[in-house]
Amino acid sequence: MTRRTPSAHSSHANLHSAMLAHRLHEPTPALPTSRPEVVEASKPEAFTKPFTDFLEENPTIFHVVEYSKRKLEAKGYKELPPRAAWKLEAGGKYYTTRNGSAVIAFAVGKAYKPGHGVAMIAGHIDALTAKLKPVSKKPNKAGYLQLGVAPYAGGLNATWWDRDLSIGGRVVVRDIETGKTSTKLVKLGWPIAKIPTLAPHFGVGMMGTNNAETQAVPIIGLEGPNDAVEAFGGDDSFVRSQPPRLVKLIAKELGVQDYDSILNWELELFDSQPAQTLGLDKEFITAGRIDDKLCSWSALTALLHAEEKEDDSYIKLVALFDDEEIGSLLRQGAKGNFLPSTIERIVESLSSSAYGPSLLGQTYARSFLCSSDVSHAGNPNFLANYLDDHIPQLNVGMVISADSNGHMTTDAVSTAIMRRVAELEGLRTQTFQIRNDSRSGGTVGPMLSSAMGVRSADVGSPQLSMHSVRATTGALDPGLGALFFKSFLDHWEQIDGEWA
Repeated sequence: MTRRTPSAHSSHANLHSAMLAHRLHEPTPALPTSRPEVVEASKPEAFTKPFTDFLEENPTIFHVVEYSKRKLEAKGYKELPPRAAWKLEAGGKYYTTRNGSAVIAFAVGKAYKPGHGVAMIAGHIDALTAKLKPVSKKPNKAGYLQLGVAPYAGGLNATWWDRDLSIGGRVVVRDIETGKTSTKLVKLGWPIAKIPTLAPHFGVGMMGTNNAETQAVPIIGLEGPNDAVEAFGGDDSFVRSQPPRLVKLIAKELGVQDYDSILNWELELFDSQPAQTLGLDKEFITAGRIDDKLCSWSALTALLHAEEKEDDSYIKLVALFDDEEIGSLLRQGAKGNFLPSTIERIVESLSSSAYGPSLLGQTYARSFLCSSDVSHAGNPNFLANYLDDHIPQLNVGMVISADSNGHMTTDAVSTAIMRRVAELEGLRTQTFQIRNDSRSGGTVGPMLSSAMGVRSADVGSPQLSMHSVRATTGALDPGLGALFFKSFLDHWEQIDGEWA
């Protein structure tokens, strides 16, 4: 996301003091060194290792959706094909996907009644990157093989230079025997690309002064004896427009024998350095793609561990979108009809013959949307750029973000609701708003809340170095997010009932 900077309290020297700051008076055990079999909604530090594992194992948006599907199915969620008629029932747990890059999952309360509300959390799982161009093969220069890539959102910025970059995504493959076409996911387990800087001895400035088309071109190898003559397929074959050695490598990873069966691909570069903890007491997480796999992972984790009470009469839902970083305009983005049409189909399936605009209107009126995206933690070297008393800290709590010009959905009512969510679980919240002389970013909140007419607030986890190839958040922040979202999903009906 493109965004802001949250609010804070006293500074915390390490992980232990941060825990004491946000969780009443509980002592803080050391961070677990291995992934627990099941992450129970108890202490934030239990979520650190599962989150860093998730980041490392799922570098692209397509991998995140597949991960989500596996986790949901392990918890009893059933997939709903978009082309099929949906037959839902109270107490059921379901999910549906779009384009392999967006997913919506929901659990219907066991005591659900038509017209009751939906507790929604919406975020995005796309991240800044560099995508391979339709024709990624480039002429060799100075003995190097190079790769044609294009920036997605703010990818290829100055932080991408001299990084060890790997490649992953999805590949469209036709089965030669059956004639059926499908997609397969791929990711290489080692770095294959680098965008080299020019040594300062040449007297050329490097940061922010380079041409993204001609100077930010990754090198992927050295010229080989067969590179000039090796090519695959006919003149119109997709693989003919790609670097032959890359085609061979991807085909080998997928077990594809016939190169011409690769019809196309959506591959991207990603920082290959593993996500890991940082700091004297390992109180930070440093990783690529934190924006916004952080809030999205916390939201999904909260749904997977949400309570299933006999008297729940509403729906708990998490929606994770693509394309937020470029405006959300595509069908898998939040400005598409994915979420509104999904809710309409849910209400229709659960309401038998009573479905209509009136029932849908009642549902939205009883619903609430947590628009979840990362926010800006205070940077100690640039505090003059932040609004006083609106400087969030890491490992403290979720950030409620406001904007006087409607770039965030937060208002007085929704702020009170979010604080009540935190209060019910003994959690803390922080506040962020930009200075008057700064530009605000945006989230999926305004477009979704206006499309459905639901109450909404923008709330998310804080991070440093937003839109860098490698960012930083608190080691407790994935867990604090999961606990906050779980509180929202578990208590929404109670909180809604507390309002006159």
